[in-house]
Parts: sequence; structure tokens; C-alpha cells
Amino acid sequence: MAQYIPFAPNVQVLGTTVLSFVNALKVATIRKDMLQTLSRHGITEPTLENWYSQAAWLNAFKEIGEKYGATTLFAIGKAIPENAMFPPEIDSLQKGLAAIDVAYHMNHRGGEIGYYKLLEFHEGTKTALMECKNPYPSEFDRGIISAMAHKFRPMDILVIDVELDKNSPTRLNGADSCRFKISW
Repeated sequence: MAQYIPFAPNVQVLGTTVLSFVNALKVATIRKDMLQTLSRHGITEPTLENWYSQAAWLNAFKEIGEKYGATTLFAIGKAIPENAMFPPEIDSLQKGLAAIDVAYHMNHRGGEIGYYKLLEFHEGTKTALMECKNPYPSEFDRGIISAMAHKFRPMDILVIDVELDKNSPTRLNGADSCRFKISW
């Protein structure tokens, strides 16, 4: 599967996630456009506690991505975990990256949704590998991983790099997952 195509027809997304998408960018005109785009796809006046069709949300997401580009998708992804609360046991980079999947499953229901899986974590070489099997745009996932890596990075690390593994199949070329290399 490629980006923007749900794995199952009845999957739903929690309104918290939809509103995080809308509120990710602080530019009023873009936020207004995002709400109008959601409305055109059947999501009107989203609220935190309601559930919405993932297919409708992905259609709106695709339209926003086509209109504003990959950099905007990355920025939206980065904003998703910025204001989220995490349990105190999430206190390291490894635990933070693994927690992405827990949050993902808390905000989706109704069928096959995919996953975020930390495949490798090497403290010695300061590298990790994450697989994202979901219908979201690759740049959005890179933004989420980047924000989580930054939030839970070791205190003596200033920069963490997250890049799409172009040696693996990607959603950009029709695969149903992408892998991201993380280094610090």
C-alpha cells in the first residue's frame, strides 16, 4: 500500500489526533484551510473525544500535503508529540521511540492500523532503526520520530538525525511501510 490508503475500511481516528493535525501549525490561514479541507471530506467541527473515519482524514491529509508540501507534513508530524504527556517510565530515547506505537494504537481503532516498531537500538554506535507500517505520509512519520527523539534524547546529545532509509522499500514507491535511520 502507498501513502494515504487505509489498511482497513472501518478504521477510525480519535479527535485528539485530528485536532493535533489542525493545531500543529500556528498560521491562522493554514489552520482555517485545514478545517475547511477536513469539512470537504466529511469531518466537520472535530472534537477531542469523537472518532472519525481514517479514510476521510487521510483524504484531507493528502490534499493538505499536495497543497503545502513535504516540509509542512514534517512540521505537522513534529508537532504531534510536542505537547503530549508521557508516563514517568518513558525516560530514555529507546523508551520514547518505542512509545510512539503505544500512542498510535490509543488513537486508532476499528481494524488493521499498522504500527511503529523500533527494530534496532544500539547505544554503543548511537544508531537506531524504526519501521513505520501505516498509511500516513513518510515525512509526517519522520516528523513524529524526530520530535520524540529530540524530546527523549540523552542530555549530552545536541542533534539527532532521522532520515528515510532509501535502501529499503518505502511508501513513496508503493510499499506499505518505511524505515527510518536514527543517529545521534
